[in-house]
Amino acid sequence: MIRIFIIIICCFGSAAWMQGQDHMVHGRLTAFRNFAVYNLEVKSKKAKDVVRSDSAGWFQLQCEKKDVILIRSKVFEPVSYRVNEKTDTIQLNLIFIDTENNRQVATGFGYLKEDELGFAMNHLHHQNNDFCNYSNVFELIEGRFPGVQVNYNGNRGSIIIRGRGSFSLNSSALTVVDGVITGDIWHISPCDISSIDIIKDGMSAMYGSEGGNGVVVIETIHGIGE
Repeated sequence: MIRIFIIIICCFGSAAWMQGQDHMVHGRLTAFRNFAVYNLEVKSKKAKDVVRSDSAGWFQLQCEKKDVILIRSKVFEPVSYRVNEKTDTIQLNLIFIDTENNRQVATGFGYLKEDELGFAMNHLHHQNNDFCNYSNVFELIEGRFPGVQVNYNGNRGSIIIRGRGSFSLNSSALTVVDGVITGDIWHISPCDISSIDIIKDGMSAMYGSEGGNGVVVIETIHGIGE
């Protein structure tokens, strides 16, 4: 009986040990969807492995079950990516925080090549976002602008900039797509959006009385709203 009990304990202990075993996750870091990010530190929260991406942006990281991959850098928005025992290969597109100092840091530490960063900021700025992660334009605005209230149902929605139009029967913000005032933005795919700006207070005066509740300005990649 004692021998059987010991065997059972060993079996359970072995199973628990196997569940906690590390597994290797292969990943690639990019910026602006196209350019490899080199020499950037990548960590696993539970396994506590620390590696750096290679010249092609690839890394191999030991992770435990239900681990979290962490990327913390002053020049990119922070990343916390949860993995499990089935996660094998991932690709992470990093969002570059564009300042003059960050451009110098990014090229100085070799995260990005100077010519690639310059080209991206001049021609591929719309790719420096995670807009495609949202299912529709209202969800995108709600997720990226915490100070903005979004109500949508089906193919209709309204955007309310807090603090605007409190005493107005219609408190919805004006929406402008590619320079054209429109009340219909539902059809715009988040992947087609280049930029979104929330304009309020005195800056919205340029749109006259229609901009009294604030203005949501959307620019698309190919001028869809034109």
